Amino acid sequence: MAAMEPVAGELEPVTRVPRAWSARFGLLWFGFWMANLGPVQLVLPNQFDALDHAHKVRDFGLVSGLTGLVALVTLPLFGALCDRTTSRFGRRRVWMIGGTVVFVLGLLATGVQSSWIGVGLAWLVATIGINMATAGLTAAIADEVPDEQRGAISAAIYGPQAVGILVGVAILTLLNNNGVWAYSFLAVALVACSTPFLRYYRDSAGLNTEPLTLRVLVTGLVVRGNADFGWAFGGRLAVNLGNALGTTYLLYFLQDDLKLADPDTGLLVLTLVYLVFTLAATILGGRASDRGGRRRPYVAVAAVLQAIASLLLAGFPSYGVALVAAAFLGAGYGAYMSVDQALVTAVLPDAESRAQDLGIMNVGSVGPQALAPLIASVIIGELGGYPVLFAASGVATVLGALMVYRVKSVA
Repeated sequence: MAAMEPVAGELEPVTRVPRAWSARFGLLWFGFWMANLGPVQLVLPNQFDALDHAHKVRDFGLVSGLTGLVALVTLPLFGALCDRTTSRFGRRRVWMIGGTVVFVLGLLATGVQSSWIGVGLAWLVATIGINMATAGLTAAIADEVPDEQRGAISAAIYGPQAVGILVGVAILTLLNNNGVWAYSFLAVALVACSTPFLRYYRDSAGLNTEPLTLRVLVTGLVVRGNADFGWAFGGRLAVNLGNALGTTYLLYFLQDDLKLADPDTGLLVLTLVYLVFTLAATILGGRASDRGGRRRPYVAVAAVLQAIASLLLAGFPSYGVALVAAAFLGAGYGAYMSVDQALVTAVLPDAESRAQDLGIMNVGSVGPQALAPLIASVIIGELGGYPVLFAASGVATVLGALMVYRVKSVA
């Protein structure tokens, strides 16, 4: 059963989406997370290591930094275009499908590259596809899902994140990180997981008829006096940056700092621990926040748990401590993400520009994932190594929690 189309003029959804909608939505995000973060965690680092071992940290950081800079522009731009799309297929669905196709092509291209620059450019195409699809997917939540259900829908997005990383890393490890086969598998899995939602989702044509000019786009990037929107964006940016700093270079941490004999398997075990705690905190936190109608207390819990994880890794670097830290990091990140989407959709300034405003918000999610390797490469190479990196992760998370507590319109 497809979700009902929004009625023209109805700015806030009031009808709960059915379980089938949520299940298909969660399956789609499982495929997206696996195809995105599986390479980031395992295949891309190994590709850069094989192609340019002496400069692998630099290469990974530069490529990730480039994708982050592109995301700063494309996420709001695609969101603004999505708001204005008029098509018999709807406005959101066109961007979901188009972005998925570009993502698949980028994955396949990344697998056949023979230089680190080629890998970087192909991966940039893949991330542009992610940004295109995200414009429609996140706006669909504000369009279709009532506020009292958004915590559960946040769980449908971010619960599959940890599962996708685990399954992706496990299968990619079995495939021996072979570039062609690894990316081919991810492309096929992405299509299989996203097809049910993309096939049945229906939405209406856009209500926003304002011409898109450079002035309109730049104006949209300004918070426009909405302080809660600005604080929510800052909180999302900082918390995601803290999590990304703590996880992106785990493979190199296991290889170069702890010197594990089998770092790929070690990463898989850490990912499994992270998965269990992230999944539990995401599902339980999302449901509890819906029932209680409160969001900000979960942010405080998330900050404390992730700060503990970072301090443990900074002060006591060992594989045993890393296992404990993975549990704290997973629980903290899950507690935060279970309420984050519900919180940001409650502070959007304009119902007719939801995709554009959420595109700005999505910079706070995608940007840190892309920029963290660049920032981390500088910290590892020039500012004190992994202890300083993990300490920076904890500071960023706590700063993000303090920002979210400045949001006054959400309990």
